Amino acid sequence: MKGIINVLKPSGMTSHDVVSFIRKTFNMKKVGHTGTLDPNAAGVLPICIGKATRVAEYFNDFNKTYRGQLTLGYSTDTQDKYGVILENSNIEVTEEEIVNVFDKFKGDIDQIPPMYSAVKRNGIKLYELAREGKTIEREKRRVKIYSLDIIRNYDNKKILFDVECSKGTYVRTLCNDIGEQLGTLGHMSFLIRTKVGNFSIKDAYTLEEIINFKENNTLEDILMPIDTALLQYRDIVLNEEYFQAIKNGLKVKLNNNIQRNKEELFRIYCGEIFIGIGTIIELDDHSYLKNAESITIKVIINEDNS
Repeated sequence: MKGIINVLKPSGMTSHDVVSFIRKTFNMKKVGHTGTLDPNAAGVLPICIGKATRVAEYFNDFNKTYRGQLTLGYSTDTQDKYGVILENSNIEVTEEEIVNVFDKFKGDIDQIPPMYSAVKRNGIKLYELAREGKTIEREKRRVKIYSLDIIRNYDNKKILFDVECSKGTYVRTLCNDIGEQLGTLGHMSFLIRTKVGNFSIKDAYTLEEIINFKENNTLEDILMPIDTALLQYRDIVLNEEYFQAIKNGLKVKLNNNIQRNKEELFRIYCGEIFIGIGTIIELDDHSYLKNAESITIKVIINEDNS
């Protein structure tokens, strides 16, 4: 069994908890998530099963979309409502100020990762240091906010918003920084991830739904094909006769001249069968498809030809 399941993670569970649940439900050891989601947050968490675990790393580059809520008036050590209150502020802001500051956070911005995060320093996760009461200097990181839209403003105290952002973005930090930019204090009081790449919350399955599929012996019905995670790459379709050559790591000569960027990755198919990731190289005035295994990028091979 192999594929990707779009899980709707509930609040209160870690990403590892969800992996353990799927591993037990599917009775499979080879299961992995595609990037952590804060335990207190809910939302889309794609889980890879079987050979699909080889594409988990490609999820890192996907944009993520969230619905969150900024609450003004105080800051916390975790930058969300679950942390210890650090400071209060009675400064009031106007709706116009809120709109203007939200606009300033669109595009490329710098963030300092919060101490309560999985970012590592000298091999140690920051949250481990934070739990010991330690605070260390962290370098700014450039992230991108593709969209940031206010959905509802509750008396200029709580602001519900949607945000689409690049990898490495902390929505908690976004709320904290917006609060500071407004001249007051703020924290994230709600978060749900609504999209990861092509995986949307409207197509996600709750844990209860997954259990129902198991009881009806239809678990495979909710598994998405492995190449679903790779639709951002262009595809190359080869004749089925090349299957064994690609599987064995051999170069395959291409007859057509494909316009491409240097080291651009492609989805590789033999007929209708997805077999892996590859790039094109020039050798002796000819173009060759070089499978991903040869360039240290993992390749997926459907050895059972199915």
